[in-house]
Amino acid sequence: MSLRMALLGLLVTKGPTNGYALTRTFADSLSHVWSAQHSQVYPELARLAETGLVTVEDEGPRGQKRYTVTDAGREALRHWLTEVEPNRTVRNENALRAFLLPTLDHEDAVRLVRKEAEYYQRRTEEITRQRDMLRDPQSTGFGVHAAELGVRISSAIAEWAEWAVAQLEADRARGNGG
Repeated sequence: MSLRMALLGLLVTKGPTNGYALTRTFADSLSHVWSAQHSQVYPELARLAETGLVTVEDEGPRGQKRYTVTDAGREALRHWLTEVEPNRTVRNENALRAFLLPTLDHEDAVRLVRKEAEYYQRRTEEITRQRDMLRDPQSTGFGVHAAELGVRISSAIAEWAEWAVAQLEADRARGNGG
């Protein structure tokens, strides 16, 4: 359902566009919250057209279709955003790894957590740059709230990883770790 809503939202924001451009938008601006491949986007656009939530505005070279959202599509997006409770179930591989840290020896655990800290520090910097570009007066501002959420989540994970390294080191000094 979320891919469907993401595509409708992008079409509302970007206006008529093709599947390739939508996939690029996923890669360029939504990758920190959602990913989608060409193999997912095109079939979903076809389903959206079948259900009347988008229409094919025109076809270009090599059968490239340009889609536009319908009033029914806008209403479906609005309904999903305002009336449907999000799935808050979390399947987070990083959290599972954190849970299983005690199965590693001290050096492996510290190396793993430091690697996470470095990754999320870089990720925070990347998303911060994206967020700042979205705040530019020349920008539509679309995505700035998601970018801010991404900055805060990545920053929190980086801070957690630094804390975890300190805890692992303290545990070892007390004789409690690997």
